[in-house]
Amino acid sequence: MTYKNVTVAGSGILGYQIAFQAAFHDFNVSVYDINDEVLEKAKSKFQLMCKAFRKDLRATQEQLDKAFDNLSYTSDLAEAVKDADLMIEAIPEIPEIKIEFYEKLAKLAPEKTIFATNTSTLLPSQFAESTGRPAQFLALHFANKIWMHNVAEIMGHPGTDPKVFDEVVAFATAIGMVAMPLDKEQPGYIMNSLLAPFIDAALQLVAKEVADPHTIDKTWMIVTGAPSGPFAILDTIGINTAYNITKLSAEKTQNPVRFKAAQYLKEQLIDQNKLGFATGEGFYTYPNPAFMQPDFLK
Repeated sequence: MTYKNVTVAGSGILGYQIAFQAAFHDFNVSVYDINDEVLEKAKSKFQLMCKAFRKDLRATQEQLDKAFDNLSYTSDLAEAVKDADLMIEAIPEIPEIKIEFYEKLAKLAPEKTIFATNTSTLLPSQFAESTGRPAQFLALHFANKIWMHNVAEIMGHPGTDPKVFDEVVAFATAIGMVAMPLDKEQPGYIMNSLLAPFIDAALQLVAKEVADPHTIDKTWMIVTGAPSGPFAILDTIGINTAYNITKLSAEKTQNPVRFKAAQYLKEQLIDQNKLGFATGEGFYTYPNPAFMQPDFLK
């Protein structure tokens, strides 16, 4: 694996985490997003990453300063990928947006550039032809708070070059991840194949007005001994991501309860800018959410 220059397309919840994680491990990282205003917001998020790295990883100021030196920012896609060995896409979980992005990217990136999607539930084979280089394309998926939940799932499609697959596994290891290579395509990889039905069941309970989110979380936490419930997990995932996945699932299955769940997420949370941990409020308020309080389970 000879990667040195990495482009991260999308500076949302996972995008900025991936970028900082790679920069912290001494890769040159170009952060791309649609405009400079969005990129300015991303820069402030990197300051929050510093606090987390100091607390959770005991990172030194010297290490953090070096990470910042390794970061650059641009809203010009051609500029972002001009030297890229690896481009990691972390844009919205909407197939049409991803296809449009890859069709544009294919005309701009050097021949050497490997493309990786961080899609949560979609398959790389859905976008392989749009990339213009299907053999150099695969999925590289991270969990939120990647510096702590340091699993990277690597999933190719039938046309992925095995050498490219092995190189991306090596890259994941190089940035401090525990690489989890998958042998075949699976919607949701391993992690979301287990997590998605759990979250979907919780959202359907709320959509059907069976119970409120906190009651559902309390039930799960008391019965299983888990440190958090599905709605606390949703705050970590990000409400926008949850909404896009739920809406896509509703359209695919025509399940009326899922449509109601998507509507709930939009009206009760997204429209009020309650996007989860990233904005300080979702189903809970942060940094001291109710589910972490001693009396929550009483």
